[in-house]
Amino acid sequence: MQQTPPQPAPIKTRRWNVSLVWIVPIVALLVGASLVVRNWMQEGPTLTITFRTGEGLVANKTEVRYRNLVIGQVTSIKLAEDKKSVKATVRLSKEAESFASEDSQFWVVRPRIGAGGVTGLDTLLSGSFIGADAGQSARRAEHFTGLESPPPITYGEEGKRFLLSAPDLGSLDIGSPIYYRRIPVGQVISYALDADGGSVTIEIFIRAPHDAYVTQNSRFWNASGIDVTLDAKGIRVDTASLAAMLAGGLAFRSPEYAADGPPAAQGQRFELFADEQSALAPPTGQAKFIRLRFDQALRGLAVDAPVEFMGVEFGKVVAVKLDFDEQKQSFPVMVDAVVYPDRLGPAHAKMLKALKHSPDDEMATARLIGNFVEHGLRAQARSGNLLTGQLYISLDFYPDEPAVAVDLSERPIRIPTVPGDLERVQERFQRLVDKLSQLPLESIVTNLDGNLNELRQGLRFFNRQTLPGLQTTLEELQQTLESANRTLADDSPQRQQLNQAITELRRMSRSLRELTDYLGRHPESLIRGRPKSSEP
Repeated sequence: MQQTPPQPAPIKTRRWNVSLVWIVPIVALLVGASLVVRNWMQEGPTLTITFRTGEGLVANKTEVRYRNLVIGQVTSIKLAEDKKSVKATVRLSKEAESFASEDSQFWVVRPRIGAGGVTGLDTLLSGSFIGADAGQSARRAEHFTGLESPPPITYGEEGKRFLLSAPDLGSLDIGSPIYYRRIPVGQVISYALDADGGSVTIEIFIRAPHDAYVTQNSRFWNASGIDVTLDAKGIRVDTASLAAMLAGGLAFRSPEYAADGPPAAQGQRFELFADEQSALAPPTGQAKFIRLRFDQALRGLAVDAPVEFMGVEFGKVVAVKLDFDEQKQSFPVMVDAVVYPDRLGPAHAKMLKALKHSPDDEMATARLIGNFVEHGLRAQARSGNLLTGQLYISLDFYPDEPAVAVDLSERPIRIPTVPGDLERVQERFQRLVDKLSQLPLESIVTNLDGNLNELRQGLRFFNRQTLPGLQTTLEELQQTLESANRTLADDSPQRQQLNQAITELRRMSRSLRELTDYLGRHPESLIRGRPKSSEP
């Protein structure tokens, strides 16, 4: 029997079937991958910001905000290599790519008290965050230096920047307000010492549309704190607002004589004046220096005291010094002053035209002042305020004063002076005292004492001899009046006879008046007599 060869074993093919158990993990994996891809596609740039300290910064918690909208988050914080600062790694969102510009700004927002007020109070509950402001540069950067305080101008605020030159910063600070007619319209954004160290440049920002009020003729002055001025005009107190009192501030306005002017250009430089009065003062023009000599004490006359001409202020005192006169062995007071004739206005212009005088000719100016002195021009120290005792210098004409020669070659030009009103009163009182001291007071007192003794003796004789007789006469007169009153009583016959006599006198006077009236109308009746037809 033939055996058949064995057949190969059939190969079994295994069919791969996916179990339903794997569907959920696969779907989860796909969703996670899609989220990762989506998150990667929405990720913005990663920046490194250097801060001085890491106060208020927490990794994976501190947010980056723009206009209070979250645009990123701090992912890590580490100490810098020099150990003088910290570096915060910030991951921005996709729509915040523009914040990677090299001129972008970042700062930590936390509660602060500054010149602009209290800021960042909301961070007491929500925690600190990093504020951001996008730059305008097209160049990108990855490393930034964070600001220690928020910038005064953010989010592309419209307006203009200007520069102010001042001798010192005073009480100003970044964020100090700027006022126009007592309305806040801007703030100080930066300041720096000039290269020569002689002044300070202050950069300010005026918000639109108020920047249109800054013209080329505008004047800026310091409105910080309380401005208390004590001078010959009295006591003046001026302040802009409570904020300016505490944190300082500036103010600006165009003077009345130059109210209209073209708008100031971006970055134009202005001078910062100390106060409103000096800022809005009229143009000074060419300065002229004069010197005055007073042979009297000038307590109350201080530097910057006003100098007036005919009641118009046109200068100020610049120095008060004590001198020594060898001939008189006295100590006169020398006062130097600067005057600005242009402040006299039309009077100065008309005077130059009438006299054909050139203010640039110093010799001609000296001759002009000499001519005025010949006509009585004198300087006098007057009291400007009785309460404060401050003095000021007044230039006026005194025609009765004796002539004084003026040295035209002397510089500054010296103008003669006259004593003040109080000194004149003292001189007159002194002359009166001198005259009284020259009187023979002893002989006058002796004669007066003798006259008083005689008068005392006469009064004694009058009391002893004359007065008793006078008293008796008065008593007799009183008795006579009482008798006359009894005689003229209402029921006495003398009273009735007197009444009848008075009645007859009245009738007689009436008849005489009628007769005189008739004769006035008919004077011919004195010759012809009264006609029978006439009425009685």
